[in-house]
Amino acid sequence: MSNREPGQLRLLPDTDLAGDELAGGAFDSARLTQARRLAGMTKKSVADQIGVSAVAVGQWEAGTANPRPDNIDSLARVLDIPVAFLAAGRPYARLDAADAHFRSLRRTPVSQRDKAISFSEQIWELTYALEKRVRFPAVDLPGFSAGEVRQTDFPIDPVGAAQALRRQWELGADRIPRMVRTMEQHGIIVTLVPFAGSATATVDAFSTSKLPRPIVVLTPDRAEADVYRHRFSAAHELGHLLLHSDCVPGDTQQEREADEFAAEFLTPRAEITPLLPPRLDFKKLGELSTQWGVSVDSLLRRCKEVGAVSDATYRRAHQRLATLRASGLFIRESVQGYPGEVPALLRSAFEMAEQNGLSFKELAAELRITLPRLRLLLGQGDTRPELTLV
Repeated sequence: MSNREPGQLRLLPDTDLAGDELAGGAFDSARLTQARRLAGMTKKSVADQIGVSAVAVGQWEAGTANPRPDNIDSLARVLDIPVAFLAAGRPYARLDAADAHFRSLRRTPVSQRDKAISFSEQIWELTYALEKRVRFPAVDLPGFSAGEVRQTDFPIDPVGAAQALRRQWELGADRIPRMVRTMEQHGIIVTLVPFAGSATATVDAFSTSKLPRPIVVLTPDRAEADVYRHRFSAAHELGHLLLHSDCVPGDTQQEREADEFAAEFLTPRAEITPLLPPRLDFKKLGELSTQWGVSVDSLLRRCKEVGAVSDATYRRAHQRLATLRASGLFIRESVQGYPGEVPALLRSAFEMAEQNGLSFKELAAELRITLPRLRLLLGQGDTRPELTLV
């Protein structure tokens, strides 16, 4: 982190460069790949729009050839980026597709996974830029250090890990009132933005522990539809970060373990079991849902796990629940009524830096991105987490 006084901020070159200013080896082939993936385009579609061959675009991305200045200008136009975005010389933490946990891998097209990975890279760059001005909460995740999760004496089973993390974070045994804010207060970057546009619905939550700060990306269509599912998704990704340093995207065992972690983290078995009705009682489950901030569906699974209902009763209960919801009961609530579940760390950090001299334009210039892109990366926030200026 920088020790400069607030307001004395070092900015990278402005973003209004022309393509010929990137000649002579300054072009960064990796940035072209990143920009193309963020745009959701294939090499062929880029090539068609700028009038070159797909082979040429492939050579540019492989670093075996550099585009001419006029090609660079065309790339910037087609990919909706400043020309300077394609220049080398600024921090870049690269991720592979295998470095992230995708909750619904089979529903996520490869192009959208690539877009999600590149989005995470940009989130880290934004975080890196802000951390030069604002001191973020320290990462408090057992075994995590600068992009690696090392094996420690921390429990490796999902239930034990959830119980131990509750103790380490001093959460007690009751409801966690603000799941997302709790993660942010322990140094985890959480975002909630429609980074994939209309295709966001095909991308469920995902996370990575392979960057200097762990990152969790939650998608707004899930949050708008059901705040309790949103909370569970956040806890599920927290389980991945804690348990699965060796990511196996789409692995059913890892997904099951993350679910078990989330269930225990949000509704500790020792606390919730005595409260569950001895027989199916939707009124009681509805009360517990509100009390603990989890869905009735999740509580039904808990009933099955502790033997309060049989498998057959569990299946019938889900059918009955669907009927009750269709009748207007057990209506799912949006995250908008729960400010502690809307990520705020990045936006609050920018607002603090802005009060001490940093502008949107200056930060966009440093990151070499457009103003709309910066607003997207910052997302929406509300309550300010604990931050200090550096």
